Amino acid sequence: MTRPARIITWILASLLVLLAILVVVIATFDWNRVKPTINEKVSEALHRPFAINGNLAVQWRREPEEGGWRGWVPWPRFIAEDLTLGNPDWLKDPQMVGLERVEFRLSPVPLLFHRIVIPRIDLTKPTAQLNRLADGRANWNFEFEPKDENAEPSSWELDIGAIGFDQGNVGFDDQMLKADAKVQIDPLGKPIPFSEIVGKASADKAGGTQDYAFGLKVQGRYKGQAVSGTGKIGGLLALQDASQPFPLQADVRIADTHVVLAGTLTDPRNLGALDLRLRLSGNSLGNLYPLTGVTLPDSPAYSTDGHLTANLKAAEGPRFRYEGFNGKIGDSDIHGDLAFVSGQPRPKLSGKLVSNQLLFKDLAPLIGADSNAEQKARGGASKQPTDKVLPVEEFRTERWRAMDADVTFSGKKIVHSEQLPFNDLSSHVLLEDGVLRLDPLRFGVAGGNLNSRIRLDGRSTPMQGSAQLTARGFKLKQLFPTFAPMQTSFGELNGDASLTGRGNSVGALLGTSNGDLRLLINDGAVSRSLMEIAGLNVGNYVVDKLFGDQEVKINCAAADVGIKDGLAKTRLFVFDTENAIIYIDGTANFASEQLDLEITPESKGLRLFSLRSPLYVRGTFGQPRAGVKAVPLALRGAGMVALGAALGPAAGLLALIAPGDDVPDQCAPLLQRMKSGKAPKAVKE
Repeated sequence: MTRPARIITWILASLLVLLAILVVVIATFDWNRVKPTINEKVSEALHRPFAINGNLAVQWRREPEEGGWRGWVPWPRFIAEDLTLGNPDWLKDPQMVGLERVEFRLSPVPLLFHRIVIPRIDLTKPTAQLNRLADGRANWNFEFEPKDENAEPSSWELDIGAIGFDQGNVGFDDQMLKADAKVQIDPLGKPIPFSEIVGKASADKAGGTQDYAFGLKVQGRYKGQAVSGTGKIGGLLALQDASQPFPLQADVRIADTHVVLAGTLTDPRNLGALDLRLRLSGNSLGNLYPLTGVTLPDSPAYSTDGHLTANLKAAEGPRFRYEGFNGKIGDSDIHGDLAFVSGQPRPKLSGKLVSNQLLFKDLAPLIGADSNAEQKARGGASKQPTDKVLPVEEFRTERWRAMDADVTFSGKKIVHSEQLPFNDLSSHVLLEDGVLRLDPLRFGVAGGNLNSRIRLDGRSTPMQGSAQLTARGFKLKQLFPTFAPMQTSFGELNGDASLTGRGNSVGALLGTSNGDLRLLINDGAVSRSLMEIAGLNVGNYVVDKLFGDQEVKINCAAADVGIKDGLAKTRLFVFDTENAIIYIDGTANFASEQLDLEITPESKGLRLFSLRSPLYVRGTFGQPRAGVKAVPLALRGAGMVALGAALGPAAGLLALIAPGDDVPDQCAPLLQRMKSGKAPKAVKE
């Protein structure tokens, strides 16, 4: 052997001996001797007390799961018992985390590059108390920067691949979220396959998700409301590998809200993405606001079932999508897709909703028009007075500035009652910086359309509101389908309304309203039975006094009403029937809900119509009173004394006449004569 060869051989042999000695020293070294140093260094790095109170050991094991040559090389595995981690000094409770045992594997090679790589760490019987104060300080946030501003920052990096769980208990007290809960974690005993919870199709889509290994029990309070629930999680939380989603399942009740979910969490270190099947139910959609911050309207009891995905690290802010959901609100079905982005300047809700059959009564909570019992069931604080008809429950305008919205809604069929079915509904709901707009809000009614544009400005106190409504082409025979005489009519109803008001409820808005209302009915019929169908008790009385039980043809009914400071006053209100001209004059006060109307008939001849005195309607909207005035009816034509004041209204109502080949024009002659100041001609016997 040459001299250089001998030198190389001796060097290699020496290195092997030194490596063998190093392995023997590491394997036989009493690591408990360095615990004080470790405790001191870790406490200094975390700026809070840390201690390994039990045994500290290192074992060398091969890791076959590494694959290749790595699976044949022994790796150091550290085992520490009885560990405690304290809280920062601004918390009274001294301890944050306690662990019966920690076991983790350390990759040696990255240490050469100042990286501490721990592929997996297993925690045995952990206990933790997580706290966040109202000022935002949280004990789970660690300050790794040195306290000395002049000191060099550490060049070391910590990289943990996965965390293995065990039985444990976690407390959570968050003053910012107003949440306080205890979570108990226990092994399931036997793992439950992911597919058994979410279904085979969802499991195949998730791709190799681990089984559920631990059960959860939650008890506490959230924003002042009781929280209780159970759940299941996997046994290994992959912090780095997004291809290993972490399974979640929960069944939680928060006050009257019931949440059931099942799915996966990926990239949990950054709360990166959620993919869940979500079922929600509760007494009112409005009750979700304190829980989620999403502004939704009050509603009857609801339930939904859909697919929730979340990207919590989206560039524009955390994004949530609730897709393909189906459910019920009251007795109405609901389907659609919604997206919520928690961005700036405000979060925004957008989407599209559809109802195949929408019951009209399920819309009542939107304006507080449901009964006191129904308001109480959905948690409403407002009580409708027994002597009030107009809803007094206030809109929650303080919530309107919490987010923006852009949502379309369509109801393919609206059912009010068997006698009066609506065709459909469509609306575009826009909420921006406290201003709510329904533009348009459209109803299909009796072969025609009711189109409206509504704007409510919740930024002002009291709220400012405006509405423009246009009714066109309501077919009378469809409007009253069970009233036989109307089925031979070609008549229509048309109308316009424009209102502004201020107030935080429907009653307050109407009680301060200003505007105009115009209405025209062409070629119809009237009788007591029609009033019964329409639910108009006062109308029933008036028609009975005017016509008895007979059915009477209406050539035209025209109304022009001005509204000022909540007081509606007739400028023109006339019915032209085959027997008489009926004039209505008076006021309806929306603020006090008082009626003061006088009904003056003028006979067209010597038919059965024989009433000789005017009628009155007084009282409240809820309890109107009707009767016959004691003053005899004046000479024929007295009803036209104020005709000069009706010239303008008559001209304006002419614009509501919609020409059509199949609709006899009964109103134009009447309004033209009124416009010219001439009385309608009497019918000769």
